[in-house]
Order: sequence, then C-alpha cells, then structure tokens
Amino acid sequence: MKVTNYLLGYKDMYIMQDTDMFNFSLDSVLLPNFVSITKNVKNILDIGCGNAPIPLILSTKTNAKIVGVEIQKEAYELAIDSIKINNLEEQISIVNADINDIYKNYEVGSFDLITCNPPFFKYQEDSNINKSDYKTFARHEIKLNLEQIMKISKYLLNNNGIIGIVHRPERLVDILAEMRKNNIEPKKIRFVYPHPDSEANILLVEGRKNGKPGLKILPPLYSHNDNGEYTMEIKKMFVNN
Repeated sequence: MKVTNYLLGYKDMYIMQDTDMFNFSLDSVLLPNFVSITKNVKNILDIGCGNAPIPLILSTKTNAKIVGVEIQKEAYELAIDSIKINNLEEQISIVNADINDIYKNYEVGSFDLITCNPPFFKYQEDSNINKSDYKTFARHEIKLNLEQIMKISKYLLNNNGIIGIVHRPERLVDILAEMRKNNIEPKKIRFVYPHPDSEANILLVEGRKNGKPGLKILPPLYSHNDNGEYTMEIKKMFVNN
C-alpha cells in the first residue's frame, strides 16, 4: 500500500513509500550528509536510488542537477511520485533502468559526484534470500556489486570527481580494493556506531577519481543515546528539525 510520509526529520519534504517494500533507513540520511559537496558540483548521480531519499536530501544541500537510477519498476514509480510531490522535477530526474546497461549512454566524466547505497551482502547459492525480488535485489549483490559500482564510477566521474558509498564495516577491505583497482583513491572514512560501547554497524567511504594518496579517518559517529533517541549530531543532519 502506498503511503505519503514526511522524509525522516525533514518537516518540509515528503516521500512516497510502500508498506510492502523497504522503508528508507538512516543510511540514506548519513550518506548525503557525509559526501563532499562543493560549489563546483553541478551534476550528481545516485545509483540504486530506490524511492529517492538520497536525491531528495541532496536537493536541500545543492542546486546541482541530480539523476537517480533505479532498476525496479515499483521503486522507480515511488521515486517519481516523491519528486513530483516535492515539486523537484526541474532538479531531479529518475531513470528506470539497470545502471550496468545504461552507464555508457552518458559521456565519460558526466558527473562530479556519485552516491550509492548498494546491496550489502555477497550473493551465493546458499544465501538466505527473500522471495520478494525487491528485497532480494536491495540486500544481495545480484544485480549490482562493488566491482560494477567502481567500474561505472571510473567511467562516469570527471577527473577528481567523488564517489560516496554507505556500506557495512565488514566490506571495508573490498571497497578500498575495488576503488584502487579503478583509479579511485580512498579519501575519507567514517564508522557509525549505535552506541559508544557497541561495534560499528555502518561504514561511510568517500573516494576521488585520480586523487592523490591521503586517507582521513574521521571521528566515530554515534547514532543513538542511551535513551534510544538520536544523538545531537544525527539530529543536526535533519533540516528544519
């Protein structure tokens, strides 16, 4: 069932969701607040945009043109509705396609910034997959994996363009290896922890195409206080909150 909700913490922005599909998570708030967005960023690509939470949040931070690519028709239709309800058709466009099939339709170096909240789990024959195609593709690297993401980013990013990715800490080595293999230099990393005494459960990584070596490890980010509320740093990521 389709429902219209406030975008998490963004009181002047709405997002269309389907109760039978994944709701967007904190990951989609963390990534657009992590990536480096300068006045020189004119064109942004969000790979696997779902119902468009990342493009919507990015639109509050920049006037750059934003393209979201989503392979699944149901999520694409929610994204279209989300863009329309916020009157952002002039800034954000959504494409229903497999990024592996269409990325070469763009010229080399078409984007200054790429964001991606990809499937987290490697797919194996004995993987515990969900019968719902939407949830399966969202969780497992069936249609999109790290190798493909970095190959596509190498092609689509301009020189010194940036890719920002949110993932799980256990995939850090894989992410860095694929970046380096595709001439993307890891530039900053941040680990996100539910609480100060817990292990990290979210990883944020930014890389720069043909960038100079030099990696910054940012201070840890704690998402929740002992009372279960978001920490002040997380709350500050929400505009008009």
